[in-house]
Amino acid sequence: MTTHSTEQNPQTPLPDHFERTPYHLTEEQIRFFDENGYLVLRKMIPQELLQRLQEAGDTWIEDGLHAAEDDLHYRDYVFAQRTNGRVMFRVNYLHNKRQAASLELLGCPQVLAVAESLCGPNFVPTYESMVFKQEGDGEAIPWHQDAVHPRRYRLFNFDLYLDHSRADAGALRVLPGSQRLRQDICALNQAWGWNHPDVQIVEMEPGDVLLHDVMIVHGSEQVEGKDLRRTIYYEFRAAEEVLEDGPWDREWIDRRLRLMPVGLRHYHEAFPNKDQFQWNVTSEFRPRISADEEHELKVAHVVHMQSSFCSSIPEGNA
Repeated sequence: MTTHSTEQNPQTPLPDHFERTPYHLTEEQIRFFDENGYLVLRKMIPQELLQRLQEAGDTWIEDGLHAAEDDLHYRDYVFAQRTNGRVMFRVNYLHNKRQAASLELLGCPQVLAVAESLCGPNFVPTYESMVFKQEGDGEAIPWHQDAVHPRRYRLFNFDLYLDHSRADAGALRVLPGSQRLRQDICALNQAWGWNHPDVQIVEMEPGDVLLHDVMIVHGSEQVEGKDLRRTIYYEFRAAEEVLEDGPWDREWIDRRLRLMPVGLRHYHEAFPNKDQFQWNVTSEFRPRISADEEHELKVAHVVHMQSSFCSSIPEGNA
């Protein structure tokens, strides 16, 4: 693969004095993630929370399909024009859509211990969305890298699968090791199409989690549409990384971190007898707590890091 140079050794170690729990990643798991750019965690999410999220997913889709243009959340429901018509495929900013399950997931120790393992104690929940293919929608997701950055830190997505994802139904394809550099997606497509010799097809079950580095090349080929397939994506980055690389500032970090106490409280209220996550954010980044919870539930991005699709590499720089 033709590549574009970046720094290649992201490290955000967890301080020795922090208590590791059964929910934190092992050194072996972190090593696999760093080498390959992805890691599968089977049956990661408790069944009761998974069921609540599946029900929330149904509601988000239903709300989006019936949202009027003057609806407060109208622009958060994303549609595309397919051969069979206009199709909804994404919901952005889950936390202000009247379904507490998204906040319960944000406060879940199975999620946050992973974020702490890869990003350190000052992890920031940077994005939350649900991406899905409705029954009958088998559209391809072209090869791409989510975001390109200098790789001084780990940036990753926590992908929770709400439904089965099978090889014959457009399961995600990844190219292990491709996360180390910005890739020439156009050249990759031209040389291999979907049949790159390194490709891994990742089949998933409800409750399984895929951790993927934001620079790993991934996508899914076009297939005949199968059953509904929904995935919730939470992206995490270290606060230190955001300050160094952007594209956001300290005020934005503070606002995103204010989601954390809300998520922790919602998880505790829903599952008071389950293990709770001990948030270890340092005093430098501990956020000011707002009394207006509703206002905190959507923190818009305005700008984003550059991703890498075939069409996003300027001519002459590919």
